[in-house]
Amino acid sequence: MTGTLVLAGTPIGDTADAPPRLAQELASADVVAAEDTRRLRRLTQALGVQPTGRVVSYFEGNEAARTPELVEALTGGARVLLVTDAGMPSVSDPGYRLVAAAVEKDIKVTAVPGPSAVLTALALSGLPVDRFCFEGFLPRKAGERLSRLREVADERRTMVYFEAPHRLDDTLAAMAEVFGDTRRAAVCRELTKTYEEIRRGPLGELAAWAAEGVRGEITVVVEGAPAKGAGELDAEELVRRVRVREEAGERRKEAIAAVAAEAGIPKRDVFDAVVAAKNAAHTAP
Repeated sequence: MTGTLVLAGTPIGDTADAPPRLAQELASADVVAAEDTRRLRRLTQALGVQPTGRVVSYFEGNEAARTPELVEALTGGARVLLVTDAGMPSVSDPGYRLVAAAVEKDIKVTAVPGPSAVLTALALSGLPVDRFCFEGFLPRKAGERLSRLREVADERRTMVYFEAPHRLDDTLAAMAEVFGDTRRAAVCRELTKTYEEIRRGPLGELAAWAAEGVRGEITVVVEGAPAKGAGELDAEELVRRVRVREEAGERRKEAIAAVAAEAGIPKRDVFDAVVAAKNAAHTAP
């Protein structure tokens, strides 16, 4: 009989949040695959549990090479527990390759639900939670980051991102540029830890705040694009939407037609707004 792959959520800050089943699985698994074995050791010490199975590392650098080894253990009947440094494996963490490989071999995959930075930040943000999407980490390079943001400029669902603290100011500034300064957002820092902080406000204000420097684990929640009906978009917003589409590679004619369709207004209205903005830019001192 084949074994079972268990994905286990681990605390994102406070070890007291660990589910009781996590300790049970750590103690009984045949193999424990951990993103960082040193952090695993600290976690097991905090939980007062000692793994009896083999402990191996499973991180971005060896994920591709170690997956076949773990699949072999699973096909041999082993119970393999996968844990990452914080949160649920596969969510911007190692795990996807192993899950896909296990599914392909018809191996049972189950989970020990646990803390999630994505859902915790979403719930604390104060933004709509009925529909949302997780966008993970944005690209590090400025141009690629802007391109990725432009792809979701008109996304209506609330968006959740992970970000490194030293890139937060640049990311928020890019979001303000693409989504608009007034789009609401929340920066969730050090969730469940001693210095937890939730900073809410318009993207423009948050970008200015982050420019002073921010530390800790960061999750950013951004309000989705507003639903705009006919005649509700002012000229400035029409021009901004055309510009975003042009910068993403669309021809101006196509961008104008798309924005007009979104707003439910004639293409001539959008064209006139673009021309007026262009003339104003040329006559500005």
